Amino acid sequence: MLGDTIELVVGAGSVPMVMRTVRDDEALRFEILSDICGVDTGRTMQVVYHLWSPLSADWLRVIADGLSREDPRVPSVTFLWPGAEWGEREAFDMFGIVFEGNRDLRRIYMPPDYLAYPLRKDFVLADDASRAPGEGIRPMELTLPPAETRSRPPLRTSPGTGAVLGAEGQRLRAPGGGPRLGAGAGSEQNEVQA
Repeated sequence: MLGDTIELVVGAGSVPMVMRTVRDDEALRFEILSDICGVDTGRTMQVVYHLWSPLSADWLRVIADGLSREDPRVPSVTFLWPGAEWGEREAFDMFGIVFEGNRDLRRIYMPPDYLAYPLRKDFVLADDASRAPGEGIRPMELTLPPAETRSRPPLRTSPGTGAVLGAEGQRLRAPGGGPRLGAGAGSEQNEVQA
């Protein structure tokens, strides 16, 4: 027991039985699954569940430990808590943990064809070699020069209208219309009347 949290560490195969017991036992009634997250310890993978019961002031933390780093798998708990589907998808997307029995296990943040798992300890950023301040600025930290010094002003979308605006706020394209070409960026020919 840690402060106001009770912690259980179980094997992946025991997750369905343990979770059904802590939810359905009248003396426990941990009815609300508030969170599911993946963990990479560097040696193994884990899935951590946080549960709440109206009968206790303490939270329950169930840790499915010892998942293989090469093929981390654990049974889904969506048969007990249908809302667990989203937390399981997030852990799959960020850590590569497969939740067997989840009917919609697919990426939730990263593109469907993305091959890596960004929260794993073995995930390497392309610019990790230049992390020290003395070694220069990392490419992702480069700032764009001010708009007035660029050869072409950037286009940005107007919130809510779908119109494309130029650097000075003039409308260059209306929703459904193609870009208006003509004289310079501020000309009347480039503006589209709403």
